[in-house]
Amino acid sequence: MVDLASSPRQLPRVSARLERKLHRLAAVIVVGTLSGIAVGLTHGSGAAPLITGAVYGFLLGAIIGAVELFVLEDWDWLSRLSFLANLAVRSAVYAAIIIGIQLMHPGERIAGIPLGASFGDFWWGFAYSASVSVLINLGFAIANLIGPRAFMNFVTGRYHTPVEEDRFVLFVDIAGSTGLAERLGGIGIHRFLDRTFRLLTQSVVDYRGEVLNYIGDEIIVTWPEQHGAVDCRPLRCFLAMRSALQKAAPQFEREFGAVPQIRGSLHFGPVIVGEIGDIKRAIVFNGDVMNTAARLEELSRKVDGGFLASRAAMAHFAAPPPFPVSDLGTLPIRGRVDGIDVVGIGAAA
Repeated sequence: MVDLASSPRQLPRVSARLERKLHRLAAVIVVGTLSGIAVGLTHGSGAAPLITGAVYGFLLGAIIGAVELFVLEDWDWLSRLSFLANLAVRSAVYAAIIIGIQLMHPGERIAGIPLGASFGDFWWGFAYSASVSVLINLGFAIANLIGPRAFMNFVTGRYHTPVEEDRFVLFVDIAGSTGLAERLGGIGIHRFLDRTFRLLTQSVVDYRGEVLNYIGDEIIVTWPEQHGAVDCRPLRCFLAMRSALQKAAPQFEREFGAVPQIRGSLHFGPVIVGEIGDIKRAIVFNGDVMNTAARLEELSRKVDGGFLASRAAMAHFAAPPPFPVSDLGTLPIRGRVDGIDVVGIGAAA
């Protein structure tokens, strides 16, 4: 049996989140610096305008990016605002930072040029910096709506033409949500699922997974083979989800009178990934792997531990899992006449 309470022997919880934030911060700094250099090119020849623009762009990108990623993203009340209200608050914070930096004239001081900028130059610079900052903020907001990886894939056009990829696919289902919906009502169950999914997604980030979709009371997570094979990340992710729910149990009990319980399934194989649709385009995953993972999740409701992993998935880990698993043999499954070989893990403590 797996000791779920000790499951975060796994990867350090903060490392993946911090790495993700630092990558995004680096991207914002690069965009800010290049934007500043572009402004410098419009203000005459020579090194001084370029240095001035680069300094302003670097500082604005670094400070605004750091405030956004390490301060604003942690303000829970901000995430509960509407999209436009959220954008307005963030833009106001950006404006204060921009004005403060411009009043200190760091670019001119470093480039060694006079500080006597005209009133018009000041507000032109403010307007340009604010526009770039709002665009970056808008990019963050869109990325949060559809997912950072999906956003980048849309921008780069990676899946404009369908491709086949070998992926781990993890289905996680909230047990007993139908009965909870009857007791909590429509708005109550929505709040319950939202709170639960937000908590589960933290484990997805920790183990470098990608949330493919939220469907009803279910979350679907995927990993490319090279990422998921490392340190049994999909298995560790599921156990970390259970551990997180256990730690949050008192809060859920106080607010909803119930603690979410999860079950899940893991499968591996080739999936077809590509953009689909016209007015509302989406990146979708198709193939037998998705269907099999969903049917395994149905079977997981009938086994101790509430989790099934296919042998195909287990065979593609770079190392054996650092906790015991139980061989459940071959189980019958819809769509496969020969059944499927599976393993299970211990029941939740």
